[in-house]
Amino acid sequence: MGRTRTIRASVAAFVAALALAGCGLGAGTAPEHVALLVTRGFGAGTLIATEAPKIDGADTVIRMLERNAKVTTAFGGGFVQSVSKISGGGGSAWFYYVNGVQAGKGAASTRLHNGDRVWWDFHNWSATDSIPAVVGSFPEPFVDGYGGKHLPLRIECTQPSAKTCSAVEGVFSAMKMIASLGCLLCSPENQSLRVVVGPFDTLSSDPAAEQLTGPPARSGVYARFTDSGRRLELLDQGGHVVATAGAGAGLIAATRFRGQPPVWYITGTNAAGVAAAVQAFNAQTLDDHFAIAVVADAAIPLPDAER
Repeated sequence: MGRTRTIRASVAAFVAALALAGCGLGAGTAPEHVALLVTRGFGAGTLIATEAPKIDGADTVIRMLERNAKVTTAFGGGFVQSVSKISGGGGSAWFYYVNGVQAGKGAASTRLHNGDRVWWDFHNWSATDSIPAVVGSFPEPFVDGYGGKHLPLRIECTQPSAKTCSAVEGVFSAMKMIASLGCLLCSPENQSLRVVVGPFDTLSSDPAAEQLTGPPARSGVYARFTDSGRRLELLDQGGHVVATAGAGAGLIAATRFRGQPPVWYITGTNAAGVAAAVQAFNAQTLDDHFAIAVVADAAIPLPDAER
C-alpha cells in the first residue's frame, strides 16, 4: 500500500506540473526535421509514425500531438488523457520523450527544436513512473541533442584495446560524428553524452551503472544485473523477473544519474555479452524500443513479455 501511495503521489505531481503552462509559445518559424511517434505497450504497438507531422512555428510538444491525432486533455490542456481513443487509467498512462530523453517539464511547455524526435507511449507504470532515457530514438540524442542543446559525445571503454570499443566508435564515425575516447569516468566534468562500453563487472565505479542492479524504479530499465554482473535478469512491465541469462548476455540501455546527461550502456555479463550488444547497436535493432537485451544472439525488447 505504501508503494502504491508513493507512485500515485509521483504521478499526481507530474500531472500538476503539466498543468502549469499553456499550449503556445508565440509565432515563429516551424522547426525542421521533426518526427512524431505514438505507440503503446513500451513501443510494442505503433499508432502513428511520421517523419513529416503537421506542425506550426508556435507549437509545443502537446500542440503538435493535437494537430496529428485525436487527443483529449485535462488540467487546462496540459495533461494527455487519451490519444486515438486510448485512455489512461488502470495503472497505465501516456508518457513522452524527446530524442530519447524523458522531459523534465510538461508537454504544454516543452518547445520543439530542429531535429526533435517526439515519442509518446502509453504504458503501465506500476513498476516505475519515471523512465529517464530510452534507446529507441537512436541516433538521437547524439545527433541533435535534447532541449535544443547539443552535447559532445564521449565513448568510455573499460577495455580500450577491445574490438568492441573500436566497433562502437565505427558506428558513430559512419554517421560522421566525432567522439572523444577515454576510460571510465576519467573526465572530471560530466557535460557529455556518455556511451559506456564494457562488461558490467568492470563498471563498479560508475554510480549511474550501479542503478542497473536495482529495480526499474531506480534505473528506468526493465532489466538488472545480479551475481556481481554475471547474470542478467529480464523483467516484465510489472518489474517481475521473466528470465535470467548468464554468460554471453548483453544489454543496451540508457539511464540518468541525479539529473546529469543520459548515459548509454553497451554492456553484458562478460566480454561475449558485450560483443553481442555491440552487434545489436544499430538503428534497425533499437528502433522504437525502450531498451534491448541480447540473449543467444536474439535481441529482446524490454520490458520482456511474459512467457
